[in-house]
Amino acid sequence: MNPIASSRLQLTSDLNICRILNGMWQVSGGHGRLDRKKAIESMFDYMDAGFTTWDLADHYGPAEDFIGEFRRQLVTKRGEEALSNLQAFTKWVPRPGKMTKQLVEKNIDIARQRMGVDAIDLMQFHWWEYRDKNYLDALKYMAELQSEGKIKHLALTNFDTEHLQIITDAGIKIVSNQVQFSLVDRRPLVKMVEFCQGHDIKLLAYGTVCGGLLSEKYLGQPEPGSFSLATVSLRKYKNMVDAWGGWNLFQELLATLGQIASKHGVSISNVAVRYVLEQPAVAGASVGARLGISAHIQENAKVFDLQLDSSDYEQISAVVGKSRDLYQSIGDCGDEYRR
Repeated sequence: MNPIASSRLQLTSDLNICRILNGMWQVSGGHGRLDRKKAIESMFDYMDAGFTTWDLADHYGPAEDFIGEFRRQLVTKRGEEALSNLQAFTKWVPRPGKMTKQLVEKNIDIARQRMGVDAIDLMQFHWWEYRDKNYLDALKYMAELQSEGKIKHLALTNFDTEHLQIITDAGIKIVSNQVQFSLVDRRPLVKMVEFCQGHDIKLLAYGTVCGGLLSEKYLGQPEPGSFSLATVSLRKYKNMVDAWGGWNLFQELLATLGQIASKHGVSISNVAVRYVLEQPAVAGASVGARLGISAHIQENAKVFDLQLDSSDYEQISAVVGKSRDLYQSIGDCGDEYRR
């Protein structure tokens, strides 16, 4: 399958990405037993379908190692030039504390070695505790490593608008911020989007299908108990649904999305992802890839041809307008990790 033009976005001068990123949290555990060989084989299927951009992290189990092995097999089977079609974005999530150049470089080097790269395409940095200001030192050292050729671009994950501004004011060039963004969690629209638009920063969204809850599988179904939710993603986003408005309102949302999906000949998940991709400042959405277990490659590709119209937006707004204000109850993007 040849990738269509609307599936791509020029994130930076040297990074042309697929707007649906293959999320690799699903290989970290809690999403089903992995067969390493089948997982690597399935990565070729994603690449061949145009899904060339991978989103991973140092703490996503073997994710960085999978990228390293996939790169080696890609070269063996298709030659060195095939690597130019692959983009791999990782994250560094250190424990707060004193940051030294030696400590930062050691961790960046570990990621580079695991992934089999000279320079990391996009290093997305997360920090657990804002009261510990050492995050600025960590970013400054990463900027130095960027100038030394070990990192191509710096990015953040789960930073709020206030601290994104602090980092930007410190003169550190940030390409993107990865945040939770979905029809259920629309907090980025409060402050984050406007700031990003004014500072040439893109958003990479995750949680866009709420771990699979935003799908036909849960339409018309009774509220599931935690024991019946088979993955950590489902349990996480069910808690978010509860905070947003509860199962009855969620059923109303699914029914509305089902009508829209039927009109366009797509799935509920397609509509949910497309909604986020059409929001300002959003460059891409990470959709979980359960490698070697289940794949929705052909279905996900339908997102790129889908365009929501004004009627669709009116129907969606009528439902989400009934929900609780998550910005008031939780805070800005990423604040759920720091309460």
